[in-house]
Amino acid sequence: MSLLPRTRPKPEAVLDGLTTAVVVLDERLQVVAINTASEGLLGISRSMVFGKPLCESIPHFAPLKARLADANDRALGFIERELSLRRAAEPPVTVDCTVTPFNQGRQSSGLLIELQALDRHLRISREEWQMAHQEASRELIRGMAHEIKNPLGGIRGAAQLLEVELPSPEHREYTQVIIREADRLQNLVNRLLGPNRLPQNSWLNIHEVVEHVRQLVGAELPTEIELLRDYDPSIPDMYGDREQLIQVLLNIVRNGMQALHASEHGGVITLRTRTQRQVTIGAVRHRLVIRIDVEDDGPGVPAEMIDRIFYPMVTSRPEGSGLGLPIAHYLVRRHEGMIECRSQPGETVFSIYLPLDAQEPVHG
Repeated sequence: MSLLPRTRPKPEAVLDGLTTAVVVLDERLQVVAINTASEGLLGISRSMVFGKPLCESIPHFAPLKARLADANDRALGFIERELSLRRAAEPPVTVDCTVTPFNQGRQSSGLLIELQALDRHLRISREEWQMAHQEASRELIRGMAHEIKNPLGGIRGAAQLLEVELPSPEHREYTQVIIREADRLQNLVNRLLGPNRLPQNSWLNIHEVVEHVRQLVGAELPTEIELLRDYDPSIPDMYGDREQLIQVLLNIVRNGMQALHASEHGGVITLRTRTQRQVTIGAVRHRLVIRIDVEDDGPGVPAEMIDRIFYPMVTSRPEGSGLGLPIAHYLVRRHEGMIECRSQPGETVFSIYLPLDAQEPVHG
């Protein structure tokens, strides 16, 4: 019996199967290979960097240019712990960087760069903790809301019956106050429970959604606030609920408008779309996601509130309800996505991540 020869996997396929980001350089420090994890970590495309000098095509490595040249000349590797790599229009990413030369005698024929992202593990742990707390919070609010709704209905019904029995119009004004306040509390409870309709999913262009929100907000935008857009036109269609995604963006954009309006100096809100590779949401790793950034140059979110802004009834404004961001978070989770926020004075960015690799309807 003859044995079939085993087929060896291609080196590119092996590299793409790694969760560690890998960049391979030749003796001239030009990029000859890069894996999918590197594309996601550095926010680049291999077609844009292949065959080009490393520090020119991937400017994240510019601070290491002299050290990489020395490692290549001397055929000596090195390890850089907790290295901060800068990305254009992005927060820095922290990695452990290992550089290993390909030796031929005393000469180096190239370098292998391995990047182990430290932020990713911290981010996954933080996200899982936040999701667990938010779900517990939602369950508590759901139970309380149902307990409140039952007596509210009884109070409203009793006020209506009492209004019929009262002969004096002046006395009926009091029953009207009871009915109006009962209705107001009923609306508040319904908002706490969040949207209750099932998602109506279809294929959609995310830019049509973002543009619709931009037009809606533009009609109510104060003159001292400017609304800009920065889109990636190559983003493919996604499967989701158009109305719910509009609600998500409206809540976040209006939150930024209110922050800028409160500062009394106006400012700029930027709507930005990008794709991002190899993003872990919850326990699922997605090959490709849409990232929608809503950025403003306002005063920023207070540091003591940044970990609680997606919880219901948490707000820094006296007139705020504290429900806009929790509802946005809930609707994004319905799409198997996530929202992150980073903030400092002069720069607040809400980033919405929506998977592009989901082909089936999103269930509520």
